[in-house]
Amino acid sequence: MASFWALIVLGVVQGLTEFLPVSSSGHLVLLSRLFGIEDSLFVSIILHVATLLSVVVALRKEVWQVLKRPFGDLGKKLIVATIPTCLIVLCLYPLITETFEGAVLPICFIITAILLFVTSAFQKKQVHFYSENIQNGITYKQALFMGIGQGFATFPGISRSGTTICAGVLSGGKREEVAKFSFLMSIPIIILSMALEIFQLATSGVMPDVNVAGIILAFLLAFLIGLLSVKAMIKLTQKLNFKWFSLYLVALAILTLFIR
Repeated sequence: MASFWALIVLGVVQGLTEFLPVSSSGHLVLLSRLFGIEDSLFVSIILHVATLLSVVVALRKEVWQVLKRPFGDLGKKLIVATIPTCLIVLCLYPLITETFEGAVLPICFIITAILLFVTSAFQKKQVHFYSENIQNGITYKQALFMGIGQGFATFPGISRSGTTICAGVLSGGKREEVAKFSFLMSIPIIILSMALEIFQLATSGVMPDVNVAGIILAFLLAFLIGLLSVKAMIKLTQKLNFKWFSLYLVALAILTLFIR
């Protein structure tokens, strides 16, 4: 069973890393291995729900816009992003669940590092994979590519925010708008992941062995810290240099090799 203090650490780390391009799920799996937590997937989903609420609060205007007009422009773009994510996850789900044991964490951290480095290099030279001018707002094509990126980013160690922001930027999007959309498009996926986890628990009849007080406090910490983090990330996203995150992930991948 996960100890009280281990869960507190996980909650703080989730709040700090969810909106940075460093893979919060990868950090949670790594720390779960370090602390000997067996139900790392369940804990990860619970803490992702906490940061989901952070997004809902921080971007409440955009969320309300989608709720009022689910098939408006923003709503349709979220649908376009969500469909490829769901298809990829359904196809790879058995493999994804196995990776939460942490065996491929170093590889996934390196994949994210390479993606961030490439994006930083392309943006510095003002080169994009597509010969378009940078546009205001997210296009349907950018939403599609970001959705595909989000699908593969369900592997722990491959950053969801990093992958989707890179996909949006490389296809011609503005960083701040891409970041906002990246955070918004996490909402339906986290809700679906939580629903699937609840269904599996209900059908299996086996409850995860976690410290109830610890998981509740970890949830609250992840929500509060995540709320501050998402606001800061949106404001600072234009100034952030992905190169430093890339170097951090390379170092983390090397460190991960020594944690069993």
